[in-house]
Amino acid sequence: MPLLSLVLGRDVPERVEASLPGFAAHQAKDQPFPMIVRNPEAAAQGVLMPGLSEEDVKRLDFYEGGFAYDLIEVTVQTEDGPRPAQVYFPREGHWQTGPLWSLEAWAAQWADMTMIAAQEVMDRYGKQDAALIQTLLPFFRARAWARQMARVAAPQTLRNPMTMDDVRIVREREGYDGFFRIKAFNLTHKRFDGGQSGEIPRETFVAFDAALVLPYDPVTDRVMLVEQLRFGPIQRGDPAPWVLEPIAGLVDVGEPPSETARREAVEEAGLKIDRIEPMLNGYASPGYSTEFFHMFLGVCDLSDRAAQGQGGLASENEDIRNHVIPFDQAMALIESGEVNAVPLAMMLLWLATKRDGLRAAV
Repeated sequence: MPLLSLVLGRDVPERVEASLPGFAAHQAKDQPFPMIVRNPEAAAQGVLMPGLSEEDVKRLDFYEGGFAYDLIEVTVQTEDGPRPAQVYFPREGHWQTGPLWSLEAWAAQWADMTMIAAQEVMDRYGKQDAALIQTLLPFFRARAWARQMARVAAPQTLRNPMTMDDVRIVREREGYDGFFRIKAFNLTHKRFDGGQSGEIPRETFVAFDAALVLPYDPVTDRVMLVEQLRFGPIQRGDPAPWVLEPIAGLVDVGEPPSETARREAVEEAGLKIDRIEPMLNGYASPGYSTEFFHMFLGVCDLSDRAAQGQGGLASENEDIRNHVIPFDQAMALIESGEVNAVPLAMMLLWLATKRDGLRAAV
C-alpha cells in the first residue's frame, strides 16, 4: 500500500480484511479515483486499520478532504464478525458515479500519477486546508501527468550521453506552493570535463505541459490567432499587455496533447480541427521552468469565419478575441514585432516551411 504509506508518512499499520455490505466501490465518473456508493446487492471490499493514531487520522482527513470525502460511521464484516468502523464517503452530489472500480485497472493506468500528485498534496499538510486542496487537485494531477510524459527523453545525438544519474539533489529548501510551485533546492552534477560541480543553490518554477495549436486553412491560406490579456506582460510593465498567441491549454491528466489541442480549439474558438499535424515539442524556458509545449498545426476550414470573433469559457474567466487573417499578414506581424509571443512566431515560421506542400495537397 504505497499510497497509504505516503499519506500517513510511515509504514502501513496493522490491517484486517473487511467488507461493507450494501455498498460497492465505483470509479468517480471521469475521475481517476474510487468512491463508495449504495448498492443493496453488493459488498465493498477493503481493509480495516485498528491501529491508527490521532495524527494518522488527521493526515487521512487532509488527503481525503481534497476529494470532498468525509468519514462516516459504519459497520463492516470481518472474519471475526461485525466491527464498527469509519469509511470515507463523497459529499452528497459532489461526484457522479462511474463504472465499477477495479484496483488492477487503476494501478495499471493511474498509480504513478496518483503517487506524484499525492506527494504534492501531503507536502502541504499543516500549511494549507483541505478546501484549498480540493480546488488545486486537478492541477496537481496535471503536473503529475507532465512528469509521466517527461519520462520519454528527446534524442541525444549532438547532446552528451549524461542522464539524471549524473545529477544529485543534495537538499530541498523552502519554496512556494500555490496554483504554481517554486521548488528550491541545492544540487551537484557531473561536468563536461568529467569532474563534479560544487553545490549549487537554485529555484525552479514548476508549471504544466501545454498543448498549442495554430489553425490553418490551406484553401484560403488563412490562419487564426487568438488575443487575450496576459499577466506576464502586466508584471513586466508592458503598456499593451494584450497578446497575440496560438490557441493553447493545459494538458489534462490522461489526455494526449493532440486531444487537448482539439478540445481547446472548440473552447477558445468554437472551431473543429479536421486534421492535427505535429509541429515541435519543447521547453518554454528550460533555465528555470518545467513548462513544456506540445505544438500542433490544426488543418481546418476557415472559409466561413469572420475576420474577428469572440471565444473562451466564461467559467474560466476567459475573454478571447479571434483573428482570422491571411498568412502573409501574420508573417508581417512577426516582422513588425506585434507578434511578441515566441511560440506563435515559431509556429508561423514552421508553417512557412510546410505551407507550399499543404496548399498543393488540397
